[in-house]
This record gives sequence, C-alpha cells and structure tokens, in this order.
Amino acid sequence: MSVKQLSKKTVLYSTHLSLNARMDTVGGFIMPIQYSGIIKEHNATRQSVSIFDTCHLGKIRISGENACTDLEHILTCSVDSLAVGQCRYGFMCNEQGGMIDDLIIYRIAENKFILVVNSSEQHTDFEWVRKHSSENTAITDISDITAKIDLQGPKSPPVLNKLLDESITDLPYFHFTYRYYRNTKLLISRTGFTGELGFEIFCPHDIARSLWKACVNSGVTPAGLECRNTLRLEMGYPLYGHEIDDTHNPVETGYSCAIARDKTFIGSDHIPDEIVVPTKLVGITLSGIQTARHGDGILSEDKKNIGTVTSGSYSPSLEKAIALGYVRKEFSRPGTEIIISAHKKKMKASVSELPFYKEASGRKKLSDFL
Repeated sequence: MSVKQLSKKTVLYSTHLSLNARMDTVGGFIMPIQYSGIIKEHNATRQSVSIFDTCHLGKIRISGENACTDLEHILTCSVDSLAVGQCRYGFMCNEQGGMIDDLIIYRIAENKFILVVNSSEQHTDFEWVRKHSSENTAITDISDITAKIDLQGPKSPPVLNKLLDESITDLPYFHFTYRYYRNTKLLISRTGFTGELGFEIFCPHDIARSLWKACVNSGVTPAGLECRNTLRLEMGYPLYGHEIDDTHNPVETGYSCAIARDKTFIGSDHIPDEIVVPTKLVGITLSGIQTARHGDGILSEDKKNIGTVTSGSYSPSLEKAIALGYVRKEFSRPGTEIIISAHKKKMKASVSELPFYKEASGRKKLSDFL
C-alpha cells in the first residue's frame, strides 16, 4: 500500500481534484500543493485574495475550571491574560525547553479554549496536554468534525462580508468573532500564515465545500501549500519541522514575545534569556538566483561552519532567493556576509533583517479595506 493510500483526506479533497490541483502528502494528509502555479497564487494573496484548505491542522478543545491553570503550565505564552474572543501565538515545550510544537490558542469562554496545532503533531500534542492536565479538565480532539478554511489577502474583507449574515467591520488582529453563513455558525479569526490581512474560518464539515465554492465563485484564487510556504518565508515565520523542532528553544526563533517570563511552565528553567542564547534564527538573502535548501550548511567568510539552513526558496515578491537558518549568535547581525554550502556548491549570501517583505497588510485596520 502506498503512502498516499495511507494518508488522510480533508473534506475538500474532491473539490481540489475538480480544480486540477497537484496533490501531495503533507502532515499525513493528501493536500493541494498548487493549482494555477506558485507565483500566480502567491501574488494573488499579496495583491488580492486567495483561499487555502487548512482542514488538516489539529484542533484540540480544553475546558473545565482548571483549564486555564493547566494551559498556563503547558504553554509558553500567557493564558490567563487572554480575553474571551482573543487568540495568541505560543509554544509547547518539553522538560528541556525544546519545542514540541508551535500553536495558536483561542479563548472561547472563561473556562474553554481551543488549540490549533500542526497536523503531524496532533496526536503528540493531544497526549501531552492530557498527560499534564488536571483530572477534571476535559480534553477533546475536534479535528475530525471541524473544517478550517483560510481566506487571505487585502481584498478578503469585502468577499467574506458578502457571504455572511452580518458584516465584519472592525475585528482587531489576533481576535475572533462569530457569524452565520447559510444559517450555520462560523468562528472567524483575524489570523493567518501569509502576513496579509485575512481570516481563518472554522466551520462544520458539511458546510466547508459550499463555503469554498462560494468564495471561488466570488473571484477568489485557490492557493496551495507551496505558495503558503513562500508567503510565510517572506515574512520570516517559522514552520514546524524546519525552524520548529525539539532541538531548539523558542528564544532562538526570535519569538521571545511568545514567552511569558512571569510564570513557570514546562521547560521554562531551560529557556535562556535572549542575551545569552548561543544561536539565532536569521533571514538570509542570496546573491544569485539559486536557492538554498533545508539542511544546507552556513559558513563564515573564512569557511568555518556557523549554522544550518532551515528553509529556502525564490521570493516572488522580492524576486530574489531568500532563506532562514540558525547561526551562531555572533554572526546574526544583519549585513553579515556568509556562504551557503550546498553539496559541492558555495553561494554568497548575507544575513538580512526580518521580515523580508515589509509591505504586508496583516496588521492594518480592517476598515481601511472595506
């Protein structure tokens, strides 16, 4: 039996086939990699609006009177300070401070939360939360009954509002609300993995195909996971299995803002202050058109090994090759000249400030795009 036969399918699988999407296995699911082409889909997201199937991501519901306390102990970010209707980026770490996963936590009610986690770590995350939660905390994997569709791009607000019973006119970044589509309640968050203004839409499986079709019929461009990768790379966002793994801690990624230093959580004793961290995740701009790849070596100008590339691609927005990689801290200053070692090839490059792409609309006022 092939890997694809063993892989899961999202509720939108047949929809992707009808659109002639190129499919491949990602995180245990057969997912659309691209439809009309990476650059076209990438540019549609930056300049207009696109739609992504992200049903494969795990969703874990945690509830009970001790849910907040339990999650404070499990996650790096502050949980108690979250307002109902707010979400936050954070990490789940092991006892040594290594990253088990990165995630977004949603506060649904005073004692009810949802974690959105990476598909490949869904089972691991669920068991970790269960193991470290109180006996009376209810933990439910709702992944198989909850679809998730991402509508991303500066023209996403008017498209979404035409489909809803009531328009969304003012939703702050990293907050969520509820609206109805065809008498079905949706959870809509102002989040995403592209850097652009957009929404992540959670809905029952039986409405997902209709919602997807309505968006496409409104002129939205279907986009695959390859362009999602180039979009997040231009923003310097870390990806599980590349920048996120249990051999690095959250400080090394540059996301100290996702660590609450005023509490104790699993692994907190082993997470160093930013000033003493030995390695850092940096942006890299290559001199030529050839791209760096995951696992390529990073050398200093005098050919000493100083780090490893974690992700690399051609940037459609900037029209140059870019990458992310971990380097020794003393080589992390923007402008530092480095060399990418790819097998027998050596490519000139330099450390770059993140994000690479600085014109994204993600944090701008929603009302400006209506």
